[in-house]
Amino acid sequence: MGCICCKCGRKFPSSWSDGGKKIKAKKDTATADELFEAIPIPSHDFKLECAVLTRRGYYPDTPNKENQDCFCIKTSIQGNPNVHFFGVFDGHGHSGKQCSNFVKTRLVENLCDDDRLVEDPITSFNLAFSTTNSELHENPEIDDSMSGTTAITILVVGDKLFVANVGDSRAVISLKKGDNGRVVAEDLSQDQTPFRSDECERVKECGARVLSVDQVEGVKDPGVQSWGDEENAGSDPPRLWMRNAMYPGTAFTRSVGDGIAEKIGVVAVPEVSVVQLTANNPSFVLASDGVFEFLFSQAVVDMVDRYMDPRSACAAVAAESYKLWLEHENRTDDITIVVVHVNGLSNSGVENGVEGGSSSSIQPTELKPYITPPWSEMFGSVGSNFSQNLHFHQVLLTNDQNPPVERPR
Repeated sequence: MGCICCKCGRKFPSSWSDGGKKIKAKKDTATADELFEAIPIPSHDFKLECAVLTRRGYYPDTPNKENQDCFCIKTSIQGNPNVHFFGVFDGHGHSGKQCSNFVKTRLVENLCDDDRLVEDPITSFNLAFSTTNSELHENPEIDDSMSGTTAITILVVGDKLFVANVGDSRAVISLKKGDNGRVVAEDLSQDQTPFRSDECERVKECGARVLSVDQVEGVKDPGVQSWGDEENAGSDPPRLWMRNAMYPGTAFTRSVGDGIAEKIGVVAVPEVSVVQLTANNPSFVLASDGVFEFLFSQAVVDMVDRYMDPRSACAAVAAESYKLWLEHENRTDDITIVVVHVNGLSNSGVENGVEGGSSSSIQPTELKPYITPPWSEMFGSVGSNFSQNLHFHQVLLTNDQNPPVERPR
């Protein structure tokens, strides 16, 4: 994610096929280490069924490189059975794993300790990201000068989703349209990269040079500020550089950590969207950019819709992502995906003037100071082998943290 030579930006159609039939879950064969969590939402009488899968990338030059992705699921936040958290964190740089694990833990702790969370989730998200970013900078055990993490998170409050994104991981929701029940993908987050003109101009105003690697090295004209879009840019996307230096080279414009890149506009301010869930939203997905590097959001939603069991959906998406990486690169990125099925929701979809399947309004808000709260319980993970070495994870209580240091990706 965001490394100098790994952000290809190309998309390819999925080649999976199962004859067009929805595949029934194999719940009776699940092992204890597979996550199949059913989360009731009593306020609206429906439930969420979720699964998580994470797989370490294949790096032939560094075969022992650890998985820098991690995830977090926390149910019944502040003791409220209608409030639940889902997050995927994609670390980068030498200390990427430490950064992603630290942010996974502290972000949710900061959210949990905010008494305004349920009544004002947008403000709470901004404060939690700001506080967590400051805490990471101040942590003497983690060098985040050129390391950090992206974060795609969803807070479920009753039948609403509050989606907060920092970086280029992504959340997608499925929407049934028409009498035939055709499922359409709707992005719940916008990748924060220099491909976005608003983000590109913002970081330039902060002093960043925005150039591809070929432009920095003089192979291409640096005066040509046109890189196409993420789908067609090839393997040399625009990156952020200091004025007179060949670093940090980030392919994203927002992250948590990245102290040096912060000086040229890489901020931890989330973009937050608010979504009304309805009966026409059968599922939503959060995933690191290892999933979306070669797959369109629509292809991911199509695969998820084929499976009644979210574990099988996770396996299908991850296997397809992994296959496409190896078809077009000599390596793969780390891959992490959370699939959540929405079952039994029967609301009309009309509330506060919002009608239909989903409606997202991205509203970046300002960071404000916040006081660090005490530790609270956290969900982590323990792995098992499943479906050709894909790793499912059972939600367990833990609060692990790891040692430091290396150059950023």
